[in-house]
Amino acid sequence: MMNSSPLDRVSLKNPVHLLALGFGSGLIRPAPGTWGSLVGTILGSALLACVGLKIFLILTALCFALGCYLCQKTADDMGVHDHGSIVWDEFVGVFIVLAAIPTLSLPWIVIAFVLFRFFDILKPYPIRYFDQKLESGFGIMVDDVLAAIYAVIVIVILRIVGLPC
Repeated sequence: MMNSSPLDRVSLKNPVHLLALGFGSGLIRPAPGTWGSLVGTILGSALLACVGLKIFLILTALCFALGCYLCQKTADDMGVHDHGSIVWDEFVGVFIVLAAIPTLSLPWIVIAFVLFRFFDILKPYPIRYFDQKLESGFGIMVDDVLAAIYAVIVIVILRIVGLPC
């Protein structure tokens, strides 16, 4: 008998899985988190340009709340906590960082993406702690929010020193 993969337990026809897997971007190998962050950056940039910062921040908060459910349900269905293909948390993390950039110029968008990926991969304290200790949809979401906060701090410093982008 063959062992089934956690991915055999999800379907993009299920709206919960479709969203949790980042519209399928979390299924791209290698580096599904990077692909999810890239799709999130593109979607977030377009959304921010269309709705403005205040509405974008409200939508980001709603995406966080929804993500706690989406990630938990999909992780339960897969039988694996925080499987790499679950990338809704990457979307929300990159949305937070995009909200901090001064303009939607390509250089700032790239800086936002790179900084978020750097901190999401590195997982400095307390990110790694929460990533390991909180086995829930909230736990899946919070480590990316913390990575986003680190990235936002760097962006604020770059803005203070006057990075010309």
